[in-house]
Amino acid sequence: MSQQPPYDPRRRPPPSRTGQGRPGPEQPPVVRRRAGTPPSWADNTRQQRPDRHRPPQQDPRAWSAVPQQGRTDAPRQDPRAYAPPPPRRTGPPAPPPTPPQQRRRRPRWGRHIGIGLLVVLLLLVGGAVWADTSLSRVDALANYDGRPGDTPGTNWLLVGSDSRTGLTPEQEAALATGGDIGAGRTDTILLIHIPSSGPTTMVSLPRDWYVPIPGNGEDKLNASFSLGGAPLLVQTVEGVTGLHIDHYAEVGFGGFADMVDAIGGVDICVPYDIVDPLAGIDLRPGCQELSGPQALGFVRSRATALADIDRMNNQRLFLSSLLSKATGPSTFLNPFRAVPLVRGVVRSLQVDDGDHIWNLASLGWALRGEMVTTTIPVSGFEDVDGSGNVLLSDREKASRFFDLLANDQQLPPDLIGGG
Repeated sequence: MSQQPPYDPRRRPPPSRTGQGRPGPEQPPVVRRRAGTPPSWADNTRQQRPDRHRPPQQDPRAWSAVPQQGRTDAPRQDPRAYAPPPPRRTGPPAPPPTPPQQRRRRPRWGRHIGIGLLVVLLLLVGGAVWADTSLSRVDALANYDGRPGDTPGTNWLLVGSDSRTGLTPEQEAALATGGDIGAGRTDTILLIHIPSSGPTTMVSLPRDWYVPIPGNGEDKLNASFSLGGAPLLVQTVEGVTGLHIDHYAEVGFGGFADMVDAIGGVDICVPYDIVDPLAGIDLRPGCQELSGPQALGFVRSRATALADIDRMNNQRLFLSSLLSKATGPSTFLNPFRAVPLVRGVVRSLQVDDGDHIWNLASLGWALRGEMVTTTIPVSGFEDVDGSGNVLLSDREKASRFFDLLANDQQLPPDLIGGG
């Protein structure tokens, strides 16, 4: 029995691993020879260097999975088919994925606030335009020969008229106005000086102050209003004070009551008993809230020990309380008070032709802060034929008093209080 030669891997190529039903690549030929016969040179060459006759062996999986350039007959298979299986989990099962939560929309407070402020601004602008066009106007600051030039600071002349215009008989009875008196008179005359810096000065000008009236000789100050209305009153005040009046405002009886009732009354500390049937009031000392008719009687009454002096002090006290409440948040931010207040001011107020609603707003702002309240220096009272009992000023002190205001300077203590 012949002995088989040892196994030579070069003589037996690995079996083909092609796809199902497809022939593998060409295998090198197997050279068979007899036992004991040495291989020839050609056989050795063919067996040792097969790459000279055919392409090298490649992994059929790679050949079938990745298409080769220029090869159209290679099958296209999914490479994932040859991927190794994922490792088996040994821990607890993973929780199911949570569904994505819907993002909660944040409220756009900034946008809402901006829209609200815009609406408020439009309402304020619209209300200011309406109020400015609805104001009654008079040519109070008419130019005339010898009028004082412009002085530093801002000077207002505020007039409280006892005119009954627009009041019904029932309203006249409720306000105790005393019926029709013909030509209007001034119950209150206030000079407001707003300096460039420092506190505002409010000066009460007595209605019975005996002064020269242009074209009419000497008489009480309020007689100038009866004789020539607002223009003659302004000319008289400018002549005796030397101040240039920049703005003018006048309010009647009905306006006082309407403005007080619109803001829910004013808080006033009454210094003494005031019982005056002519003014329609009966007040006791102490801090209390006054209604419109009560406040009107409080500023009109002269049934006190010092008559007009007490009356001027009460008027300054009332005006301070009125402006403090009218410009406060309880009124400014409350439309149920602010709207009636503006309506009452517009209906009862009369201003100069060159004045506007924003001028009145600046006046209110100047009067709500620190303020000096006083009256002119007086020397006493005297009976004068044709004028009755009149008030005389201290001419030397009054001259220094108004010179300081004309130069935008603060008053010293010895000139404050009518001394």
